[in-house]
Amino acid sequence: MSLINKNYYALGTVINLSVAEPADEKDLDAGYEMIQRFEDKLTVNREKSEVMSINHNAGIKAVAVPEDTYGLIKRAVLVSRKHLGFNVAIGPLVKLWKIGFKGANRPSDADIKERLKIIDPEHIQLDDEKKTVFLLDKGMEIDLGGIAKGYIADQIKQLWLGRGVKTGIIDLGGNVLLVGPSQHADKLWTVGVQNPIKPRDVSLGAVKTVAKSIGTSGIYERKLIIDGHEYHHMFDSKTGYPIKNNLASVTIISDKSIDGEIWSTIGFYQGIKQGKALIEAQPGIEAVFITKDLQAVETSGLQEKFTLM
Repeated sequence: MSLINKNYYALGTVINLSVAEPADEKDLDAGYEMIQRFEDKLTVNREKSEVMSINHNAGIKAVAVPEDTYGLIKRAVLVSRKHLGFNVAIGPLVKLWKIGFKGANRPSDADIKERLKIIDPEHIQLDDEKKTVFLLDKGMEIDLGGIAKGYIADQIKQLWLGRGVKTGIIDLGGNVLLVGPSQHADKLWTVGVQNPIKPRDVSLGAVKTVAKSIGTSGIYERKLIIDGHEYHHMFDSKTGYPIKNNLASVTIISDKSIDGEIWSTIGFYQGIKQGKALIEAQPGIEAVFITKDLQAVETSGLQEKFTLM
């Protein structure tokens, strides 16, 4: 029995959805329609969305949003306030550098310093009763790019389970969420971990696992090269520049894709030593750190499950 597979384009990337029979193309299309619906709500790459209505009113007033959008923003804000490297208020910096988008540039130090004043997640006011979000300073912008894909993948999984899908793969441009047992005799899945210096889909190693989320943050996805200097798209909220360390990528294995997104960003920011210690303390979350010279370091729960290729 083979998987039924379809490719789509959304969230700025190629989306690959697969299900095993008796599920069919209708389940794939329902997943894609859900992606489009959430993209319309959460994107910051268009003038209009629920998130952009909050950003347009920065420094002016609180904006009410539907419960699902509010819940996601609240999760992102609370994680950001731990100041571990994930920052939902990073929007003004992302838009200043534009890495991965038209007009990508290396901004002046003065412009970066100005942006650092308006990326503090403590300056986001949440009202649980009214479901409002208020960015207290003019020019502030929230950006859910570091968490939305994981959230959407988790929602598709719930949708599919509700529709009776037994086995499937949700691949949102390198964020993979597995549904149900694989079709191998042992029911386990084997998922490749990207080689950061090779084209997409060339693996450095593989994880053998039950149905989990496998999500990666890496410096190879979007970058800018100016005068021989390479700048990637993962920013340090303290400096305003791309994070500097010896990591090429961090892959997280977790039950929920949203946790993978959060912890791959935090793991990358913290580096191997602190990042590994933090992740080891999280129940049900494992990581593979890959350095720029292609050394792999995994957390203790993966030592039997991760192999280099």
